[in-house]
Amino acid sequence: MPNIILPDGKKLNFEKKIDGLKIAGLISSSLAKQALVMEVDGILKDLSHEITKDSKVRIITSKNKEGLEVIRHDAAHIMAMAVQQLFPGTQVTIGPVIENGFYYDFARKEPFTRDDLLKIETRMSEIIDQDVKTKREVWDRKKAINHFKKIGEKYKAEIIESIPDSEELSIYHHGETWYDLCRGPHLSSSGKIGKAFKLTKVSGAYWRGNSDNEMLQRIYGTCWSSKKELDEYLNRLEEAEKRDHRKLGKEMDLFHFREESPGSVFWHQKGWNLFQKLISYMRAKQDKAGYNEINTPEILDRSLWEKSGHWEKFGVNMYTSTTPDEKVFAIKPMNCPGCVQVFNQGLKSYRDLPLKMSEFGKVHRYEPSGSLHGLLRVRAFTQDDAHIFCTEDQITQECLSVTNLILEIYKDLGFENIILKYSDRPEVRVGEDHVWDKSEKALLKAIKETDLEYSINKGEGAFYGPKIEFVLRDAIGRDWQCGTLQVDLNLPGRLGASYVDKDGSKKIPVMLHRALFGSLERFIGILIENYSGKLPFWLAPLQTMVIPISDDFDNYAKKVNNELRQIGITSEVDLKNHNLNYKIREHSLKKIPLLLICGKKEVDSNTVTIRKLDSRKQESMDLDKFLKKYSALSKPPIN
Repeated sequence: MPNIILPDGKKLNFEKKIDGLKIAGLISSSLAKQALVMEVDGILKDLSHEITKDSKVRIITSKNKEGLEVIRHDAAHIMAMAVQQLFPGTQVTIGPVIENGFYYDFARKEPFTRDDLLKIETRMSEIIDQDVKTKREVWDRKKAINHFKKIGEKYKAEIIESIPDSEELSIYHHGETWYDLCRGPHLSSSGKIGKAFKLTKVSGAYWRGNSDNEMLQRIYGTCWSSKKELDEYLNRLEEAEKRDHRKLGKEMDLFHFREESPGSVFWHQKGWNLFQKLISYMRAKQDKAGYNEINTPEILDRSLWEKSGHWEKFGVNMYTSTTPDEKVFAIKPMNCPGCVQVFNQGLKSYRDLPLKMSEFGKVHRYEPSGSLHGLLRVRAFTQDDAHIFCTEDQITQECLSVTNLILEIYKDLGFENIILKYSDRPEVRVGEDHVWDKSEKALLKAIKETDLEYSINKGEGAFYGPKIEFVLRDAIGRDWQCGTLQVDLNLPGRLGASYVDKDGSKKIPVMLHRALFGSLERFIGILIENYSGKLPFWLAPLQTMVIPISDDFDNYAKKVNNELRQIGITSEVDLKNHNLNYKIREHSLKKIPLLLICGKKEVDSNTVTIRKLDSRKQESMDLDKFLKKYSALSKPPIN
């Protein structure tokens, strides 16, 4: 006789077992129509699942995040079903839900084409229109392995062999003839998926992500609760393609990549200028906030990485070298241990705390070749790191200071839509609970004082302390996780850091890890895409291009260019033998904010004619007035 407790606290009593669809129908007929799956005591289940004991139940619809994920999971299954119907002999492997959609990996000799994707979409629509029913079965392990081997699905058999014996093997049937191994849950029928889906691309993927294994074909798709949401997403994809930093970086002559050093950036003059402008801006902000800048070696002995714990956790992603005397060194994947070594030089007192050390440290981490993506995923990058050594009593104030600094910097760079993610203590952790209490309270207080939206990731903190992640939302609605603030109760002690307290006793300081951009390379990629390459004037790698109308005015153009450079405006003069319209088109494509036209009128009146990016209007301005106005605008916004 199960008692069902609903989210609003209402109780439903039943004399015998009950399934989710009946529960939804008793709540309301409209809910029964919208119901997709249910949550029973925190675990998602099919609506057909029968409840036999007292349980807390929540009916999931497409309005819930979980509901959309189930729709996407079913869409993945129906895509695999369509593929095997259209292309007999194709093997299916895995097909998970991902952000904004799903994918499925297939083993097939012939490559899928763009036309094939359209055929698969059409067949998926037909299966959805047929509203084929979904049925779950539990199979015996040996039966399942033998069955999939017998029908030529060797990958599926291998997956089953890797599943722990304690796990139930569930097989989901979609219609009478197609089925797949899956934990579920799934919709009751294909019609509930709807038509708000689209297959987006095909790429290669190694079986189980191992480059030693066979190459499979991965078909990606996106799926939404409504056609409107799908259209909005596809529009964002189209806009994102136009803003691709790799394309814009080439047009703007900022950087390139080479096979000889995969995942490392070859910065061109203009790109390096942008890079240095960001560092100069950050350096000034940090100097004002009381940070002391340091620099530590890029290569450190293995023993230090073992003491810090990085060797055990990150050793597989570290670049190492053995010297002739058989010592093992590693290129640093992060800056923290080196910073602690600087703190350890000389006796520290409680009066020295908080001590803020910043570092623009170059780090190297091995990333699989397939995951590299322009500036957004690299193997060598520069972190705008800082580490704050403080007492337990200072955690709250320092967390508030860091949070305010991060938000202020994001605002300066045009990001005001910020989401915070807070992660508290994990089950396996180091440190005393009373210190965790203080750390968590400090971080939560910092978040709440911002009045920003935040979510809590229960138990997802680092093993050494809780953390905040700062997520930026860009101009086309994409989210980027950038800044982090972490409280570390572990590393200072492991590396021998200490200070002398008021009573003369030795204490281990708390260490706050803080990054604002995270990776400068990645943040530059985000900036380029957010602004479509049209960066704010103070940040633009090349701010002005001086263009003489003809050779007769070259000397005046050179004079203007020299005066601009003398006051700190990045400028060049175009003396090439091309007509004016050609030059305007060329430099507009390179996203230069201001084009300064010089002809007879400008020479006679000591003026410049200004043409702003994306504007057909022209404005004439006295040169001295222009220099004064734009000298101020070229400075970073440091209050």
